[in-house]
Amino acid sequence: MKKILVFIVVVFIVIAVGHYYVKNKKVIPSTDTTLKHEKFAIDPQNATYTIYDDTITLVHGESNTEASPGSTATISTHFFGNEAVGDLDKDGRPDTALLLVQDTGGTGVFYYAVVALNTVDGYKGTNAIFLGDRISPQTTEITNGKVTVNYADRKPNQPMSTEPSVGVSKYLVVKNGILVEVTK
Repeated sequence: MKKILVFIVVVFIVIAVGHYYVKNKKVIPSTDTTLKHEKFAIDPQNATYTIYDDTITLVHGESNTEASPGSTATISTHFFGNEAVGDLDKDGRPDTALLLVQDTGGTGVFYYAVVALNTVDGYKGTNAIFLGDRISPQTTEITNGKVTVNYADRKPNQPMSTEPSVGVSKYLVVKNGILVEVTK
């Protein structure tokens, strides 16, 4: 009887320690998807982008970071899609424009346009251009070195609970490696 009780206690301790380890394990992105000091990636879903002042490195299209040091809240950023391919920096290589979605833990779901520049060393991500909160992305196109992102948004002063229904187009170009919004 004592052996069974000791066995049960040992199993419980092993499970508790294992649970604690898994729950508190910090995820460190794998470096096998990047090239040369992690500034260049093998593809757009593993590149590093900048959203405002934050550097976001995607690993297989996803990134999860602490909202603030020591916080249990996370900021989740992931590859949405809507890829378009074309030369945006006039180097003859096909670059990729795509959308990222970021969930900061509140009610908002924020959409951004970014570009992965195809360099001789791999893909280098640009800064992000904010598109909107809880929008409805439609298409992303590249024509003559310009990115066009089409999506549905809400009218000014409409509540966020309203379905996006207003067609919006944003036009973007890459200037000296920086993604900027331009007029049509």
